[in-house]
Amino acid sequence: MLKLGWFSTGRGKGSRALLNLIQEEIADGNLEAKIQFVFQNRERGESEESDKFQDLVNSYNIPLLTLSSQGFRTERGVKKFSDIRLEFDQHVLRKLEAYSPDICVLAGYMLILGPELNREFTAINLHPALPEGPTGTWQQVIWKLIENRSYTTGAMIHLVTDKLDLGPTITYFSFPIQGSFMQFLWEKAYKYDINTLRVNEGEKLPLFQYIRREGEKREPFLLLETIRAFSKGTIHLTNGRILDNHGRETPSQSLNNEIESQIRNL
Repeated sequence: MLKLGWFSTGRGKGSRALLNLIQEEIADGNLEAKIQFVFQNRERGESEESDKFQDLVNSYNIPLLTLSSQGFRTERGVKKFSDIRLEFDQHVLRKLEAYSPDICVLAGYMLILGPELNREFTAINLHPALPEGPTGTWQQVIWKLIENRSYTTGAMIHLVTDKLDLGPTITYFSFPIQGSFMQFLWEKAYKYDINTLRVNEGEKLPLFQYIRREGEKREPFLLLETIRAFSKGTIHLTNGRILDNHGRETPSQSLNNEIESQIRNL
């Protein structure tokens, strides 16, 4: 059985949807895995959304370990979290020393995993963009897609390394965001520069909402099918290399067919 560690900030419904799908698949016997622990870099009371995430974890009786990164930084009186990342990660490691996950999943974890944690754990990250980019948060990615008038987007699962969002891609999905069916959504984006759109429309821009909704709909299934591949042994991670079940190095895999099939069955 595949042993999982789970890292999340738990900022919103997307983080809860990811955890919910994986845990429900485990509970239903469809996924041979177990989430050993959830680590959250927020304490109860920091936000309503992260409290909802904690409630979800507790409802599954999964061990929940927390350490507020914001509180940690405030106590030490520093402005940049990078100044205390090593110390913070050392505290996290002490909290997790009783666990030995095969893979740690970063699902909405808003901190960079530092070298100490990377040496201790093999971790994968869900990044809301295709392997070629853009980088950044999902909000930054969407604005960059609109600014570049991109034709496709998607998301990927990649191996976590010390280089942010640059570890080798394991799996991904893609979907179009241009075409006749999208023309009316792009009309306003064609008329104004990106700064005007961000100020006047913000995230209420229908095009922005469409891109986020379509990505958010698929991301949980990307994570599910990737974890399923690990649990079945069709993908292995060894010394930073992605291997198939014969021990051969393998390129990243598109999971479009599997994901679209899951969506059709909803």
